[in-house]
Amino acid sequence: MVRFRWRQQYQRRYPDEFLDKSDARGKGDYQIDYVPAPRVTEADKTNDRKSLQRALDRRLYLLLFGNAYGAPSGKPVWHFPEKVYESEDTMRKCAESALNSVIGDLSNTYFVGNAPMAHMVVHPKEDQSGPTSFKKFFFKSQVIAKNKFNIAKCEDYVWVTKDELTEYLPEQAEFFNKMIIS
Repeated sequence: MVRFRWRQQYQRRYPDEFLDKSDARGKGDYQIDYVPAPRVTEADKTNDRKSLQRALDRRLYLLLFGNAYGAPSGKPVWHFPEKVYESEDTMRKCAESALNSVIGDLSNTYFVGNAPMAHMVVHPKEDQSGPTSFKKFFFKSQVIAKNKFNIAKCEDYVWVTKDELTEYLPEQAEFFNKMIIS
C-alpha cells in the first residue's frame, strides 16, 4: 500500500539546470563596499531646530510660537499645535484639524490611535482674567516620509527632542517627562 502525503500534490519538481543556477548565486569574488550615512547631520552641527534632518536617532516634537488658548493676556508663547474643540465628530478629528491648520496636507502624517495619549488640566493664573480651568488633550502623531513642511499660522516654530522640550516649556517639564517615553 502506498501512502499518499497531502504535501505531495503541491510539491514541484524543478529542472536540474534551474537548481544549479540558484546554488551558484552569491558565490562570487566581488565585494560590496558599503559605508552607512553619518547619524550627525549638518543641521545637528549648526543646531538648526527648524529642520527635521537633525537628531536622527531621536523623536522630534513640533512646537509653535504664537497665541495659544489660555495664554496670559494673549501674549505669544511656545505651545503644541492646538485647537478648541467645537463641533467635530470626535476628539481625534479635532486634533487632525489642529495639525492640518498648521502643516496643511496630512497625507504624510499618521495618528497613533483614536484616543488621546494624555491630558492636563490648566488652571488660570491669579493675575489672569479670562477662561476658567480647562483640559488640554494630547494626541500622538508621526511624520512619515517627508522632510519639510510649510508651517503656517504661527510666528515661529521648532522641532525639538524631549530634552530640548523642557527649554521651551519649563513649567510643564515634569508632566512631559512622565508623558513622553524617549
